[in-house]
Amino acid sequence: MEKKNNLRAWIYLAPLLILMTVFTFYPIVNAFIISIYKDYQPLANNGAGIITGYTLQNFLFIFKNQLFWISVKNTFVIAFVSVPISIFLSLFISVALKNIPKLKGFFQTIYFLPYVTNAIAVGMAFAFMFHQNYGLFNAILGWFGIDAINWIGGTASWTAQMGALLIYTIWSGLAFKILVFTSGMQNIDKQYYDAAKIDSASKWTVFKRITVPLLSPLILYISITSMIGALKAYNSVVGLFGIQMGAQPYSMMTIVAFVYRYVSGYTDVGYISYASAAAIILFIITVVFSLIQGVVSRKRVHY
Repeated sequence: MEKKNNLRAWIYLAPLLILMTVFTFYPIVNAFIISIYKDYQPLANNGAGIITGYTLQNFLFIFKNQLFWISVKNTFVIAFVSVPISIFLSLFISVALKNIPKLKGFFQTIYFLPYVTNAIAVGMAFAFMFHQNYGLFNAILGWFGIDAINWIGGTASWTAQMGALLIYTIWSGLAFKILVFTSGMQNIDKQYYDAAKIDSASKWTVFKRITVPLLSPLILYISITSMIGALKAYNSVVGLFGIQMGAQPYSMMTIVAFVYRYVSGYTDVGYISYASAAAIILFIITVVFSLIQGVVSRKRVHY
Protein backbone atom coordinates (compact mmCIF):
# COMPACT_ATOMS: atom_id res chain seq x y z
CA MET A 1 0.00 0.00 0.00
CA GLU A 2 2.81 2.37 0.92
CA LYS A 3 4.60 1.68 -2.37
CA LYS A 4 1.42 2.46 -4.31
CA ASN A 5 1.03 5.75 -2.45
CA ASN A 6 4.66 6.66 -3.15
CA LEU A 7 4.24 5.82 -6.83
CA ARG A 8 1.06 7.90 -7.00
CA ALA A 9 2.83 10.82 -5.33
CA TRP A 10 5.70 10.68 -7.83
CA ILE A 11 3.20 10.58 -10.72
CA TYR A 12 1.46 13.69 -9.39
CA LEU A 13 4.80 15.45 -8.88
CA ALA A 14 6.27 14.38 -12.23
CA PRO A 15 4.94 17.30 -14.37
CA LEU A 16 6.24 19.91 -11.91
CA LEU A 17 9.57 18.13 -11.47
CA ILE A 18 10.04 17.94 -15.24
CA LEU A 19 9.32 21.65 -15.64
CA MET A 20 11.64 22.57 -12.77
CA THR A 21 14.38 20.34 -14.18
CA VAL A 22 14.15 21.94 -17.62
CA PHE A 23 13.66 25.57 -16.59
CA THR A 24 15.36 25.78 -13.16
CA PHE A 25 17.86 23.03 -12.33
CA TYR A 26 19.38 22.63 -15.79
CA PRO A 27 19.97 26.41 -16.32
CA ILE A 28 21.64 26.65 -12.91
CA VAL A 29 23.95 23.70 -13.57
CA ASN A 30 24.64 24.97 -17.09
CA ALA A 31 25.51 28.43 -15.73
CA PHE A 32 28.02 26.82 -13.34
CA ILE A 33 29.64 25.00 -16.26
CA ILE A 34 29.75 28.03 -18.58
CA SER A 35 31.19 30.21 -15.79
CA ILE A 36 34.45 28.22 -15.89
CA TYR A 37 34.81 28.16 -19.68
CA LYS A 38 37.89 29.98 -20.94
CA ASP A 39 37.51 32.27 -23.97
CA TYR A 40 34.04 30.93 -24.66
CA GLN A 41 32.62 31.77 -28.09
CA PRO A 42 29.02 30.44 -28.15
CA LEU A 43 28.35 31.15 -31.85
CA ALA A 44 31.61 29.79 -33.22
CA ASN A 45 31.94 26.39 -34.89
CA ASN A 46 28.48 26.64 -36.50
CA GLY A 47 26.82 27.39 -33.18
CA ALA A 48 28.44 24.50 -31.31
CA GLY A 49 30.69 26.92 -29.42
CA ILE A 50 34.43 26.98 -28.82
CA ILE A 51 36.43 27.09 -25.57
CA THR A 52 40.18 27.03 -25.00
CA GLY A 53 40.03 25.40 -21.57
CA TYR A 54 38.63 25.84 -18.07
CA THR A 55 39.42 28.59 -15.61
CA LEU A 56 38.26 30.43 -12.50
CA GLN A 57 39.63 33.71 -13.86
CA ASN A 58 36.10 34.65 -14.94
CA PHE A 59 35.16 35.07 -11.28
CA LEU A 60 38.33 37.05 -10.64
CA PHE A 61 37.43 39.32 -13.55
CA ILE A 62 34.02 39.96 -11.99
CA PHE A 63 35.47 40.70 -8.55
CA LYS A 64 37.94 43.17 -10.06
CA ASN A 65 35.24 44.94 -12.06
CA GLN A 66 34.33 48.25 -10.40
CA LEU A 67 30.93 48.27 -12.09
CA PHE A 68 30.12 44.96 -10.39
CA TRP A 69 30.67 46.46 -6.94
CA ILE A 70 28.50 49.44 -7.88
CA SER A 71 25.76 47.00 -8.82
CA VAL A 72 26.26 45.07 -5.56
CA LYS A 73 25.93 48.26 -3.51
CA ASN A 74 22.77 49.33 -5.35
CA THR A 75 21.23 45.86 -5.09
CA PHE A 76 21.92 45.57 -1.35
CA VAL A 77 20.49 49.03 -0.64
CA ILE A 78 17.33 48.15 -2.56
CA ALA A 79 17.00 44.82 -0.72
CA PHE A 80 17.76 45.93 2.84
CA VAL A 81 15.79 49.19 2.71
CA SER A 82 12.78 48.47 0.51
CA VAL A 83 11.94 44.99 1.85
CA PRO A 84 11.50 45.87 5.57
CA ILE A 85 9.64 49.09 4.78
CA SER A 86 7.31 47.43 2.28
CA ILE A 87 6.52 44.58 4.70
CA PHE A 88 5.72 47.03 7.51
CA LEU A 89 3.56 49.24 5.26
CA SER A 90 1.69 46.31 3.72
CA LEU A 91 1.00 44.84 7.16
CA PHE A 92 -0.23 48.22 8.43
CA ILE A 93 -2.48 48.69 5.38
CA SER A 94 -3.83 45.14 5.72
CA VAL A 95 -4.78 45.78 9.35
CA ALA A 96 -6.42 49.06 8.34
CA LEU A 97 -8.39 47.33 5.58
CA LYS A 98 -9.62 44.77 8.07
CA ASN A 99 -11.26 47.56 10.07
CA ILE A 100 -13.21 48.97 7.08
CA PRO A 101 -15.01 45.90 5.70
CA LYS A 102 -17.42 47.92 3.52
CA LEU A 103 -14.61 49.43 1.42
CA LYS A 104 -12.11 46.58 1.76
CA GLY A 105 -12.81 45.15 -1.70
CA PHE A 106 -12.48 48.57 -3.31
CA PHE A 107 -9.16 49.36 -1.68
CA GLN A 108 -7.84 45.85 -2.29
CA THR A 109 -8.46 46.37 -6.00
CA ILE A 110 -6.63 49.72 -5.96
CA TYR A 111 -3.62 48.32 -4.11
CA PHE A 112 -3.53 45.24 -6.33
CA LEU A 113 -3.36 47.21 -9.60
CA PRO A 114 0.49 47.54 -9.59
CA TYR A 115 0.78 43.74 -9.46
CA VAL A 116 -1.06 43.29 -12.78
CA THR A 117 0.48 46.30 -14.53
CA ASN A 118 3.59 46.12 -16.68
CA ALA A 119 6.60 47.09 -14.55
CA ILE A 120 8.30 49.01 -17.37
CA ALA A 121 5.15 51.04 -18.06
CA VAL A 122 4.72 51.86 -14.37
CA GLY A 123 8.40 52.82 -14.16
CA MET A 124 8.00 55.21 -17.07
CA ALA A 125 4.98 56.77 -15.33
CA PHE A 126 7.04 57.22 -12.17
CA ALA A 127 9.86 58.77 -14.21
CA PHE A 128 7.38 61.43 -15.32
CA MET A 129 6.19 61.91 -11.72
CA PHE A 130 9.80 62.43 -10.58
CA HIS A 131 10.52 65.07 -13.21
CA GLN A 132 12.27 68.05 -11.63
CA ASN A 133 10.15 70.77 -13.25
CA TYR A 134 6.63 69.36 -13.55
CA GLY A 135 6.66 66.09 -11.61
CA LEU A 136 4.06 65.25 -8.98
CA PHE A 137 6.57 64.60 -6.19
CA ASN A 138 8.21 68.01 -6.48
CA ALA A 139 4.78 69.62 -6.69
CA ILE A 140 3.89 68.03 -3.35
CA LEU A 141 7.19 69.19 -1.85
CA GLY A 142 6.40 72.69 -3.10
CA TRP A 143 3.21 72.74 -1.02
CA PHE A 144 5.43 72.56 2.07
CA GLY A 145 7.88 75.16 0.83
CA ILE A 146 10.58 72.60 -0.04
CA ASP A 147 12.70 73.27 -3.12
CA ALA A 148 12.37 70.94 -6.07
CA ILE A 149 14.70 67.95 -6.05
CA ASN A 150 16.54 66.73 -9.10
CA TRP A 151 15.49 63.09 -8.73
CA ILE A 152 16.53 61.47 -11.99
CA GLY A 153 17.91 64.25 -14.19
CA GLY A 154 21.38 64.18 -15.71
CA THR A 155 23.01 65.84 -12.69
CA ALA A 156 20.99 64.02 -10.02
CA SER A 157 22.94 62.74 -7.04
CA TRP A 158 23.17 59.05 -6.18
CA THR A 159 21.08 59.67 -3.04
CA ALA A 160 18.26 61.33 -5.01
CA GLN A 161 18.26 58.59 -7.63
CA MET A 162 18.22 55.85 -5.01
CA GLY A 163 15.44 57.67 -3.13
CA ALA A 164 13.29 57.72 -6.27
CA LEU A 165 14.06 54.07 -6.99
CA LEU A 166 13.20 53.02 -3.42
CA ILE A 167 9.89 54.90 -3.50
CA TYR A 168 8.94 53.15 -6.72
CA THR A 169 10.18 49.75 -5.54
CA ILE A 170 8.31 49.97 -2.23
CA TRP A 171 5.08 51.08 -3.90
CA SER A 172 5.21 48.40 -6.59
CA GLY A 173 5.88 45.70 -3.99
CA LEU A 174 2.91 46.46 -1.75
CA ALA A 175 0.20 44.80 -3.84
CA PHE A 176 1.12 41.14 -3.43
CA LYS A 177 2.06 41.55 0.24
CA ILE A 178 -1.24 43.24 1.10
CA LEU A 179 -3.17 40.47 -0.64
CA VAL A 180 -1.29 37.77 1.28
CA PHE A 181 -1.59 39.48 4.68
CA THR A 182 -5.27 40.30 4.17
CA SER A 183 -6.01 36.68 3.29
CA GLY A 184 -3.97 35.52 6.28
CA MET A 185 -5.86 37.70 8.73
CA GLN A 186 -9.15 36.28 7.51
CA ASN A 187 -7.98 32.86 8.69
CA ILE A 188 -7.18 34.00 12.24
CA ASP A 189 -9.75 32.65 14.67
CA LYS A 190 -11.94 35.48 15.98
CA GLN A 191 -11.90 34.04 19.46
CA TYR A 192 -8.43 35.48 19.99
CA TYR A 193 -9.68 39.00 19.27
CA ASP A 194 -12.81 38.43 21.37
CA ALA A 195 -10.65 37.37 24.31
CA ALA A 196 -8.52 40.50 23.83
CA LYS A 197 -11.65 42.68 23.95
CA ILE A 198 -12.73 41.04 27.21
CA ASP A 199 -9.31 41.82 28.68
CA SER A 200 -9.55 45.42 27.36
CA ALA A 201 -6.31 45.02 25.42
CA SER A 202 -5.20 48.02 23.38
CA LYS A 203 -5.05 47.87 19.59
CA TRP A 204 -1.26 47.90 19.71
CA THR A 205 -1.24 44.97 22.14
CA VAL A 206 -3.64 43.04 19.94
CA PHE A 207 -1.46 43.75 16.92
CA LYS A 208 1.78 42.80 18.68
CA ARG A 209 0.53 39.80 20.69
CA ILE A 210 -2.06 38.27 18.33
CA THR A 211 -1.89 39.50 14.74
CA VAL A 212 1.88 39.47 14.23
CA PRO A 213 2.59 36.08 15.91
CA LEU A 214 -0.23 34.36 14.04
CA LEU A 215 0.90 35.90 10.76
CA SER A 216 4.57 35.13 11.39
CA PRO A 217 4.70 32.20 8.91
CA LEU A 218 3.36 34.50 6.20
CA ILE A 219 5.74 37.27 7.26
CA LEU A 220 8.64 34.84 6.91
CA TYR A 221 7.40 33.74 3.48
CA ILE A 222 6.96 37.34 2.33
CA SER A 223 10.36 38.41 3.69
CA ILE A 224 12.19 35.59 1.89
CA THR A 225 10.39 36.00 -1.44
CA SER A 226 10.68 39.79 -1.26
CA MET A 227 14.41 39.59 -0.53
CA ILE A 228 14.89 37.26 -3.50
CA GLY A 229 12.86 39.61 -5.69
CA ALA A 230 14.83 42.65 -4.52
CA LEU A 231 18.15 40.93 -5.21
CA LYS A 232 16.89 40.32 -8.76
CA ALA A 233 15.82 43.94 -9.30
CA TYR A 234 16.02 44.99 -12.95
CA ASN A 235 12.68 46.08 -14.45
CA SER A 236 12.25 48.86 -11.90
CA VAL A 237 15.64 50.36 -12.77
CA VAL A 238 15.11 50.18 -16.53
CA GLY A 239 11.55 51.48 -16.23
CA LEU A 240 12.62 54.47 -14.14
CA PHE A 241 15.98 55.36 -15.70
CA GLY A 242 15.93 53.71 -19.12
CA ILE A 243 18.57 51.45 -20.60
CA GLN A 244 21.40 53.65 -19.30
CA MET A 245 20.22 52.66 -15.77
CA GLY A 246 20.89 55.94 -14.03
CA ALA A 247 21.11 59.69 -14.43
CA GLN A 248 24.77 58.97 -15.12
CA PRO A 249 25.33 55.78 -17.17
CA TYR A 250 25.06 52.67 -14.96
CA SER A 251 24.98 54.65 -11.69
CA MET A 252 21.88 52.66 -10.63
CA MET A 253 22.93 49.35 -12.15
CA THR A 254 21.94 46.19 -10.24
CA ILE A 255 23.55 42.74 -10.32
CA VAL A 256 20.96 41.39 -12.75
CA ALA A 257 21.52 44.40 -15.01
CA PHE A 258 25.26 43.70 -14.79
CA VAL A 259 24.61 40.13 -15.95
CA TYR A 260 22.44 41.33 -18.85
CA ARG A 261 25.17 43.79 -19.87
CA TYR A 262 27.51 40.91 -20.63
CA VAL A 263 24.80 38.68 -22.04
CA SER A 264 23.99 41.38 -24.58
CA GLY A 265 27.64 41.29 -25.68
CA TYR A 266 27.60 37.53 -26.29
CA THR A 267 29.49 37.88 -29.58
CA ASP A 268 32.59 39.02 -27.68
CA VAL A 269 34.97 36.33 -26.50
CA GLY A 270 34.30 35.26 -22.92
CA TYR A 271 31.35 37.59 -22.29
CA ILE A 272 28.85 34.78 -21.71
CA SER A 273 31.24 33.23 -19.17
CA TYR A 274 31.51 36.57 -17.35
CA ALA A 275 27.71 36.84 -17.28
CA SER A 276 27.41 33.28 -15.96
CA ALA A 277 30.01 33.93 -13.27
CA ALA A 278 28.11 37.03 -12.10
CA ALA A 279 24.85 35.06 -12.14
CA ILE A 280 26.40 32.32 -10.00
CA ILE A 281 27.62 34.92 -7.51
CA LEU A 282 24.09 36.34 -7.33
CA PHE A 283 22.71 32.82 -6.87
CA ILE A 284 25.09 32.20 -3.94
CA ILE A 285 24.20 35.56 -2.37
CA THR A 286 20.50 34.78 -2.67
CA VAL A 287 20.86 31.31 -1.12
CA VAL A 288 22.98 32.65 1.76
CA PHE A 289 20.52 35.39 2.68
CA SER A 290 17.57 33.00 2.40
CA LEU A 291 19.28 30.57 4.79
CA ILE A 292 20.12 33.39 7.21
CA GLN A 293 16.51 34.55 7.20
CA GLY A 294 15.33 31.01 7.86
CA VAL A 295 17.72 30.52 10.79
CA VAL A 296 17.05 33.92 12.38
CA SER A 297 13.27 33.55 12.10
CA ARG A 298 13.08 30.18 13.87
CA LYS A 299 12.54 31.84 17.24
CA ARG A 300 10.05 34.32 15.82
CA VAL A 301 7.82 32.13 13.69
CA HIS A 302 4.85 30.41 15.33
CA TYR A 303 3.20 27.53 13.46
